[in-house]
This record gives sequence, structure tokens and C-alpha cells, in this order.
Amino acid sequence: MASIFSKIVKGEIPSYKVAEDEDYYAFLDINPLQKGHTLVIPKKETDYIFELSDEELAGLMVFAKKVAKAIGKTISCQRVGVAVLGLDVPHAHVHLVPLNGGDDLNFCNPKKQLPAEEMKACAEEIARNVE
Repeated sequence: MASIFSKIVKGEIPSYKVAEDEDYYAFLDINPLQKGHTLVIPKKETDYIFELSDEELAGLMVFAKKVAKAIGKTISCQRVGVAVLGLDVPHAHVHLVPLNGGDDLNFCNPKKQLPAEEMKACAEEIARNVE
């Protein structure tokens, strides 16, 4: 059965796309810890990040780096944090979260509720900054 992320890649479920290439896809988390919280995934459905080949894992991280730099240009933050949990969705993914303090990357914190218009505008602005 295809994961929700595979359905997003195929366009079966809408997303706030930030970046895409042949092998990877980045989109805003719909339950963000912070405005600009982005998920980066391989298009190839793989449950666990360490099941990716060395080349796929390296490619994912290089793609995530481009996205993280764009987030940093778009969202006022000190850093962009990186987290890999892999517990909620059976599809390898990396969280990129704008940080202004150590607690900003705490997944126990309440999630933000942002209006669709704000999510769309945020995704478009980050996308413009991807190099």
C-alpha cells in the first residue's frame, strides 16, 4: 500500500510544494512545529531512512541542504534544524525546522495551525529561494 507521501508525490493528495527534482520532493508539514517546517522525502518509497542506498541518502541530504538554505533566506531564524524520526509515516523523510531556540525542535510541543493562504504563500516564497 502506498504511503501518504507517495500519494503526495503522485499528486493524488495536495501539498504545499517547496522543491522537487527527479528523485526528491520537499513540502510544508501540514502540522508544523514552526512556520516553514518542511519535509524532504525521496520519491522512491522506502520505509526507513537507513534502508536507502548510500547514494540515495547522500542525494537526499544534498537536496535537503538546498531546501534548508532557502528556508533560512525566507523565514527569520537563527538556524534550520534537522530531525529524522521516521515513526509516523512509513516513508523515509527529513524534517527541516526554522529555529530560534532549542525548544523549537521539540516534537512534543503543540503544532501550529496556519491558514491555507499563509501556508501557500510560505511555500511559494521558500520555493523562490531554492537555488
